[in-house]
Amino acid sequence: MEMSASMRDRLIAANQREYGERYEQLRFPAPAEAQRALARRAELLDDLYGRVVVGNGGTKLDCTGLSPGCRICAEGGWSCLFITGRCNCRCFYCPTGQTENDLPTTNAVDFRTPADYVGYLERFGFRGASISGGEPLMNPKRSLAYVRAIKKHFGDAMYVWLYTNGTLADEDLLRQLADAGLDEIRFDIGANDYQLDKLRLAAGVIPTLTVEIPAIPEDLPRLKGMLGELRDAGVMHLNLHQMRLTPYNFEHLAQRGYTFLHGEKVTVLESELTALEVLQYSLDNNIGLPVNYCSFVFKNRYQSQAGRLRNSRFMVKSFESVTQNGYIRTLTLLGEAAVVTRQIESFKTMSIDDSLWNKGNGPDKLLIHPQLMGKIDSRAFRLQVGYASCRQLPSISYHNPFVTIPVSPTKSVIIERGRAAADVELGEEAQERFISFFLSGDNSSPMIAGNDSLAELVPFEHGRQGLQDYF
Repeated sequence: MEMSASMRDRLIAANQREYGERYEQLRFPAPAEAQRALARRAELLDDLYGRVVVGNGGTKLDCTGLSPGCRICAEGGWSCLFITGRCNCRCFYCPTGQTENDLPTTNAVDFRTPADYVGYLERFGFRGASISGGEPLMNPKRSLAYVRAIKKHFGDAMYVWLYTNGTLADEDLLRQLADAGLDEIRFDIGANDYQLDKLRLAAGVIPTLTVEIPAIPEDLPRLKGMLGELRDAGVMHLNLHQMRLTPYNFEHLAQRGYTFLHGEKVTVLESELTALEVLQYSLDNNIGLPVNYCSFVFKNRYQSQAGRLRNSRFMVKSFESVTQNGYIRTLTLLGEAAVVTRQIESFKTMSIDDSLWNKGNGPDKLLIHPQLMGKIDSRAFRLQVGYASCRQLPSISYHNPFVTIPVSPTKSVIIERGRAAADVELGEEAQERFISFFLSGDNSSPMIAGNDSLAELVPFEHGRQGLQDYF
């Protein structure tokens, strides 16, 4: 779906707010430059068509040979535990400060004991867990304790992997991780100038060996040249991330001559093209090493979607529904009080479950579940649509409705519900199309133009599709 001009303006404004005065240091593409880059991306994607599997609404490729951990992530079943905030490397592309020796944390919620985290994984139905940082091997005792506890409780039902720059790895520690049950280890070889000596130690010890690095544009020739070496060293999967700008890496990235892109966050244009070129090169030359481009929009959209879906089930009301993109949808009929009263009486006459509707906070409103839309006279009402999202918090904010979810005898997680956008009242024609597009049970994304009145609802219903726009 083409992005509307108003949506572009909002994203640009948000990017400007995030970086303030420093925003002027960033170079974004002029329209003609953006079109040339889009044409180059289209050329690459056209060449890859039929040779790769594209997943997650066109944001992830190649999905043919994903590692088991990546597959679980793509399906929304993954939890990432940041075991420490400290790191012994200072990679220019790192998005965070990496200086704090924090407690193990996920979604801003800390887990002081392995048992607490195991309870969390079980309560929220995860199928995969990763240990990240910082650098997890700076605290090997803690990392091992969490891996052991997870595998002891879940066994093969929970796939566990660990991210590392590898600089602190040795044969003994890798063997301990394997004995603890670690299924996969992922090396960021960009942290040590693409050296493979520590990575080779893990081959044949940890069942799945993966390299996961950002796609650094100036390293494209080097990446192409070492694909065969990675394969021969025992690497089974190569994951390439799109580089993104953050307040922490701003000074490093801003001085490297990159072209930045507006969007949900600011990203590096050349990084995406680099990843696609590496994927193309690998296939053209039959390297035999599966390459996965993990775009920023995949991570931002689909990992966020998974969290919303996981949390919404604890707070959705019986007369509401959860959209494909994980937002709680509230449908409100607006009409004269007498008409609302007659509709309620009609529901009672039809013996409709009264949990599927609610009188709301006024005589001229009636909140209904989507399955009741076919049982009302839509001409008698105006339709108002609202969306809410749910997030996990470490403590109660008291700003919004919340629930407390116990995950162990000593740990609970707070889920808070907040409005995601202003309510939208639909006209008669838009109401009919809303029902057709979003309430029909068809999970495919409708073709809606950027200037369509329903375009602003797409991110809440199906989510945006495809790789990011260039502007």
